[in-house]
Amino acid sequence: MNLYLLHKPYRMLSQFTDRRVDESERRATLADVIPVPGVYAAGRLDYDSEGLLLLSDDGELIHRISDPRHKQSKTYRVQVEGEPGEAALQALRDSVALKDGRTRPAKVRRLAESGLPERDPPLDTRRHPRTTWLELTITEGRNRQVRRMTAHVGHPTLRLVRVAIGPWRLDGLAPGEWRRETLHAPRRPPAGARRGRARGVRR
Repeated sequence: MNLYLLHKPYRMLSQFTDRRVDESERRATLADVIPVPGVYAAGRLDYDSEGLLLLSDDGELIHRISDPRHKQSKTYRVQVEGEPGEAALQALRDSVALKDGRTRPAKVRRLAESGLPERDPPLDTRRHPRTTWLELTITEGRNRQVRRMTAHVGHPTLRLVRVAIGPWRLDGLAPGEWRRETLHAPRRPPAGARRGRARGVRR
């Protein structure tokens, strides 16, 4: 099985086609940057979000990565409006009440700098003169969850970049770049060995 790590650029769909009929309005898609047939995205990133997107040719692996029941952690670097105080950060850590229910506790820390390349096009600093970078790790996958969380505490998200999904990290990939990792499926023990373990050992 193969796993592909892609740095999805800003304003790109997390799919290989754009359903818009008018070709002149076609948005950028994954097909513009990763010419590998037979792979599908494990989860998604919004059109206006950036960062790590995982793709695979193995349906079971895609399910393990994307299914919320597996609680795969996801880490984001988030540029927010203004300067959140400690109370706002603690609220994000504890839980915030969104329209679809309370969030699970998150890990949140303030960053001195993002460590990321500048976005293309860059953020308009005249419209947003005071911003703060946060690193936020969640174990959920609700629609636009991070953006809703920061807006809830009074600091809307201006830029969002996913830097990690579970053990996989964005490190070393520029926007539009990708790399392949070959994973080996775990060997299943013989049927008799499985039955022996299930019965246990008499003492």
